[in-house]
Amino acid sequence: MMDRSHIGHVFPAFETTIEAGRVRLFCKAIGESNPLHLDEAAARAAGYRNILAPITFPTAIAMDSPNPRAMIELLEVNIAWVLHGEEQFDYFAPICVGDRITAQLRITDLYDKKGGALEFIAAAFDMTNQFQEKVCSIRRILVIRRPRPEGAPA
Repeated sequence: MMDRSHIGHVFPAFETTIEAGRVRLFCKAIGESNPLHLDEAAARAAGYRNILAPITFPTAIAMDSPNPRAMIELLEVNIAWVLHGEEQFDYFAPICVGDRITAQLRITDLYDKKGGALEFIAAAFDMTNQFQEKVCSIRRILVIRRPRPEGAPA
């Protein structure tokens, strides 16, 4: 059982700069071809500061954390038991190439279901830009499915 005293735990913030090459590779990986995400002139003509990052790009920003597994380590969860449950993106401002994004992860809830057979980690990654504008919040739920003890009914 996870220690619920970790609810509200805030991890150290980290900063990353959005680079055009990285956005381009991300677009290639997801099959994105919209010129707003690839061409500076098209993005500026549409009113953006620079090339616009795709809407799921904040996931890549989250992976820039100095320790992407910090939450799992803090909660002492075996990574083999972790399932991706849910992810929601809330946007407040665009993320563009050249932006300096500060991101911070916090644990928002820990709970269980099915008599503890399934545990849930609810967390939020909040992101702000160099103008101190909140640009995105990723809300995630991870499911921890612990193995059944030997001889336990299925």
